Amino acid sequence: MTAEGDSVQELVPLLFVEDIDDSISFYTDRLGFEVKLKWEPEGKIMWCRLERDSVALMLQPACPDEDGTREERVKGVGFFFLCHDAQAMYEEFMTKGLNLEPPRVAFYGMNQLFLKDPDGYELCFQNQV
Repeated sequence: MTAEGDSVQELVPLLFVEDIDDSISFYTDRLGFEVKLKWEPEGKIMWCRLERDSVALMLQPACPDEDGTREERVKGVGFFFLCHDAQAMYEEFMTKGLNLEPPRVAFYGMNQLFLKDPDGYELCFQNQV
């Protein structure tokens, strides 16, 4: 057992993206996230924190010399969002212009809606059946 001061409070993934403006637009306009914090040196967004409900992500422009290629960055990376109803998320996202396959129930009992963001990061919105 840990003391209250030793407890972990939050995990917020940082996604390195090719075009931060395009990514922000995708997450806000299509997926319903809101920009909560941003860093804009010289008027250009170089980092931001996005939130929807109790979930947060950070975005930052990729530097190919340090962060690798797009394919290297996204390989093997997936984000699984637990939600109340993957079907409702599907319907919401479809009204916002995304063309998606409907959610399907996996053999382990999760109803899952898969999609990819502009950089190819795999996103799954899921609920237990």
